[in-house]
Amino acid sequence: MSGHSKWASIKHKKAAVDAKRGKVFTKLIKEITVAARMGGGDIEGNPRLRTAVQIAKDANMPADNMKKAIQKGTGELPGTTYEEVIYEGYGVGGVAVLVTVLTDNKNRTVSELRHSFSKNGGNMGEAGCVAWMFTKKGLLMLDEKSIEEDKLIDLVLEAGAEDINRSEDQYEVTTPPESLEDIKTLLKDNNLETTFAEVTMIPQSTVKLGEKEAQSMLKLMEVLEDHDDVQNVYANFDIPKEVMEKIEV
Repeated sequence: MSGHSKWASIKHKKAAVDAKRGKVFTKLIKEITVAARMGGGDIEGNPRLRTAVQIAKDANMPADNMKKAIQKGTGELPGTTYEEVIYEGYGVGGVAVLVTVLTDNKNRTVSELRHSFSKNGGNMGEAGCVAWMFTKKGLLMLDEKSIEEDKLIDLVLEAGAEDINRSEDQYEVTTPPESLEDIKTLLKDNNLETTFAEVTMIPQSTVKLGEKEAQSMLKLMEVLEDHDDVQNVYANFDIPKEVMEKIEV
């Protein structure tokens, strides 16, 4: 099971816990603010903002929080200016790791991330060392029992999806980033609920991990993801089903 789909499943399980700690809202508010600053406050005319607001709605964020975040991004309200940065590095076994960050203090953030990498069996690399291995795509996941594969193919490919794969008991639908929300809406209109729907970075190739390496890699992912400035963590690890079943997540 490749990094993006496995980590998506783990994040889904963690979401309820993170929501209670307020971490989800904090990160979403940052993303909404930056999206509004870069592309304007019009949700319909700003695809990145539209996606961020939809994710915030799915997380049950109050509408007033979203409105204020947009206004801070457009300058209607005072707020912190966040810089968008991508850091790159390696996990155990040479796994490529890509970390997207929104920070108001790059020096602090890079120092803390470097410490997190080294403490958990990895190391930070130079800019460009692994980014070339990843491609930005929309990714939607849904239960394979919810629809027959042929019907799903007919439905989403006509709407602009690029590919459909099976991963364990899930379908993975890959789309251009700008088509994510349209295809998610299409699925919903056909009474199909997604278990995951985000713009993500999909690796061109993967590194297969054994049990010990998998545990270390998942720990590194979790530590990085828990950092307040980190928005997303992507990696190209692959964990076989039989190994994943032995690991407590």
